[in-house]
Amino acid sequence: MRNSKPILLVEDDDIDAIAVKKMLDDLKLRNPLVHKATAEEALLYLKDRQTQKPCLLLLDLTLPKMNGIEFLRTARTENLLAKIPVVVLSASKDEQKVIESFELSIAGYLVKKTRYGDFLKVLEAVNAYWTFSELPCGD
Repeated sequence: MRNSKPILLVEDDDIDAIAVKKMLDDLKLRNPLVHKATAEEALLYLKDRQTQKPCLLLLDLTLPKMNGIEFLRTARTENLLAKIPVVVLSASKDEQKVIESFELSIAGYLVKKTRYGDFLKVLEAVNAYWTFSELPCGD
């Protein structure tokens, strides 16, 4: 990433969250990782005026209570994601989920890989893309 703002990971699976943290460390990203296990926690984080807003949001769709699609609908309605790109990291290749996600203005939909090296390449591509992309300024 080009800046040092946090990356927000919304992921309920502890093993996946630990893996993403390790991969970001392996990629030597200087961005702190903020992990929220539920959509509700992520919404509270995004609404909190005391927290630095993330430069990127990595979102799992299979979350307890409020799923990722519901999170996107709520966050978009409340204008919490106006300047934050969202990349879905999901185990699902379900075409309907892909369509619904893009209808809610995500920046990308990537399928989680089971092998560490393959998943690392996915996050490396995410990092490269957002390093070279122009992003709006602001919180």
